[in-house]
Amino acid sequence: MVRELNFLNDEIENCMSIKITNIPKEIPKFKEGIRRAPKRESKLSKSDIKLALKNALRYIPEEHHEELAHEFLDELMNTGRIYGYRFRPEGNIKGKTINDYEGKCIEARAFQVMIDNNLDFDIALYPYELVTYGETGQVFQNWMQYVLVKEYLKMLTEDQTLVIQSGHPLGIFRSKPDAPRVILTNGLMVGMFDNQEDYKRASAIGVSNYGQMTAGGWMYIGPQGIVHGTYSTLLNAGRLMLNIDKDSDLRGKLFVTSGLGGMSGAQGKAVEIAGGVGIIAEVDYSRIETRYTQGWVSKVVNTCKEAFEVAYECIGNNSPCAIAYHGNIVDLLEYAVKNNIHIDLLSDQTSCHAVYDGGYCPQGITFEERTRLLSEDKEEFIKLVDKTLRKHFGLIKELHSRGVYFFDYGNSFMKAIYDAGCIEISKNGVDEKEGFIFPSYVEDILGPQLFDYGYGPFRWVCLSGKEEDLEKTDKAAMEIINPNRRYQDRDNWIWIRDAKKNKLVVGTQARILYQDALGRTNIALKFNDMVRRGEIGPVMLGRDHHDVSGTDSPFRETSNIKDGSNIMADMATHCFAGNCARGMSLVALHNGGGVGIGKSINGGFGMVLDGSQRVDDILRTSMPWDVMNGVARRAWARNENSITTAMEYNKMCQGKDHITLPYIVDESLIEKLVGDEN
Repeated sequence: MVRELNFLNDEIENCMSIKITNIPKEIPKFKEGIRRAPKRESKLSKSDIKLALKNALRYIPEEHHEELAHEFLDELMNTGRIYGYRFRPEGNIKGKTINDYEGKCIEARAFQVMIDNNLDFDIALYPYELVTYGETGQVFQNWMQYVLVKEYLKMLTEDQTLVIQSGHPLGIFRSKPDAPRVILTNGLMVGMFDNQEDYKRASAIGVSNYGQMTAGGWMYIGPQGIVHGTYSTLLNAGRLMLNIDKDSDLRGKLFVTSGLGGMSGAQGKAVEIAGGVGIIAEVDYSRIETRYTQGWVSKVVNTCKEAFEVAYECIGNNSPCAIAYHGNIVDLLEYAVKNNIHIDLLSDQTSCHAVYDGGYCPQGITFEERTRLLSEDKEEFIKLVDKTLRKHFGLIKELHSRGVYFFDYGNSFMKAIYDAGCIEISKNGVDEKEGFIFPSYVEDILGPQLFDYGYGPFRWVCLSGKEEDLEKTDKAAMEIINPNRRYQDRDNWIWIRDAKKNKLVVGTQARILYQDALGRTNIALKFNDMVRRGEIGPVMLGRDHHDVSGTDSPFRETSNIKDGSNIMADMATHCFAGNCARGMSLVALHNGGGVGIGKSINGGFGMVLDGSQRVDDILRTSMPWDVMNGVARRAWARNENSITTAMEYNKMCQGKDHITLPYIVDESLIEKLVGDEN
């Protein structure tokens, strides 16, 4: 055999104590009915194919190379990726209780709960391909990484940090108990290569992972993780655009959208909790079945006529209802336009960050035909996608002219329309640099009403797996919130009061609760005290990276930042570095998120509560930083509600923390000097 390097593999093997040693004799059987990822595009040269094989085989002892090289080549040619199916554990992977895992420190066992929860058949979109949600959001690149990371976590001590780069465990290194136990990144590409084509190649050859936000950061908790934000978005859209009182809900209002996947699956549950009626179009019937079985949609219909009839019957009865329409959203909107049907709120939450990889289904073909075209005629598929996007845009424009409020749901939908050739969707009619003619939900709603105050998607997981622990944490969180402080606090208080009744849990015993810096800190300290007193088992804190300071994304999280810095990635990077410095248990930084590669940088964290004083000390510095870093940046961008929040914070934290505030410039002075652009 001709060797690439002058090393003997037995020498290399003898220098590793943590490695893959068990090579399964055969590929575990695939369970029927479990969704599988479509073939990924991979325009690889012969040298790229060789590189992909060498990169995958470096996880494997040499004596198995010849057999697995053939297997990996078949996977690459048939799926577009090397997943290493042989190394996947048999059957369904579920997040067990923390005591069911091996580990030398509590954090290592906690992370294993979270990893396995992300890959549960009930949660993951394509569990065999390690995709949790968002069409392409993977926990790891392949199953060899999963196996090896598990081995590292079994050996990790409180004096070490495990470093992970795009799913690959680089190794463990000495640190200290108050340092992160895991630091991980996903898909961080050098600027000139930070584009979709180069990413696809990097992913296919096995050097980059699209972690989305919480998939590759191990903090996904099923569709519940987005439902509170969706609930708040819909409620505040009604208040801002439909003149609903702050103490009222969406009763009697109709919301139309599409998507029932990992993130979009929250839409039905959210509209019902908000008191409204929603029609959610979905082309993949298996997703409808999942949401209906889980109780996240209440009715399933197969025709546009039936969808609107059921919706208006529920509106007439004042009954909240989520209706899943099995069909294409464009057909539904076409029917609404032709029949002059009134819609109050309109959006879309298909995976348009991966619009040409199956995230958006063209009109006129079935979901099964979409999957076949993706594999057999990608060029035709792209043409059909672009044609449908242009038609979709035309229907939205018509409905908007009739008084419907449309908002982009942060899924790169408007950017996809722009890329399909509709330049008129851009605000300046030339390029996308100034945004689009319809607002992002962050731009109009979530940004000014929640993020600018510091409210964002705080979450926790009861690692004991006990439902009673979750009930105790719900009660404790509710007692900390003052519903009379702000209307946002009243919304959050009602949310947590009704959380159990709304049956939000899918997978591990977890909860989502929007909170600001003060609320997150106080709740975290309360939970750690409860662990210390033995009232509950250990708890894993985290958040969606889609948060106040977690993500820089000009078309989504930072779309309401108007000082020109929305194109900068300083905030998310500082958030990541600051959380490392303060000792969060797990700290993550990713490229992409829900809007696609090269369009955002996002960071997240995980914090294990073990009841110790050490954790109290970390919480007191890290929780305020994780939020106020973003509030400070938003205040400096002259966001009014952030300025108010930062002023309050400076007074409250005098002598400890201090935020730089902007002086406000008189607009007339600037116009006098420069003149009106128009």
